[in-house]
Amino acid sequence: MSDLLILTVGGTIDKVYFDATSEYEVGEPTVTQVYQGALVDLDYELLPLMRKDSLEMTDADRTLIREVCENSEQDQILITHGTDTMTTTAKNLLGIEGKTIVLTGAMAPARFRETDAMFNIGLATGAVQALAAGVYIAMSGQIFPAESVRKNRDKGCFEHLDEG
Repeated sequence: MSDLLILTVGGTIDKVYFDATSEYEVGEPTVTQVYQGALVDLDYELLPLMRKDSLEMTDADRTLIREVCENSEQDQILITHGTDTMTTTAKNLLGIEGKTIVLTGAMAPARFRETDAMFNIGLATGAVQALAAGVYIAMSGQIFPAESVRKNRDKGCFEHLDEG
């Protein structure tokens, strides 16, 4: 058994764009390619759970994510997720005992030349291994407790609730 479970649920990080009119679909998980490109040699299990834009996620989707986290043999769980409702999912995971869960995503797809995806995946990978049990979001170069973070759409970043 690996020490780390990586759940992919979709979002911009895995989007593939097809034409100039911005038609897209959520593609295959990009985490493996990011790790390979960064020469990361971790023992992990990759579980592509769904391929959804986070605005399309339902309560049933969040319940499934929670059940997978609760039933996972791994104590370290990294979740790649769309940024629009990442905080909602993170708050839904609060109260899971004995697990370190870190959600991350990207403002631009990992397949783009200029993207925050690689940095965020690296940040989340380090965080999930170093933090105490709990639920966190790793975005915008920071680690946020799930209960005190928001996405600032105007600035295009995540911030503590008391900022902005």
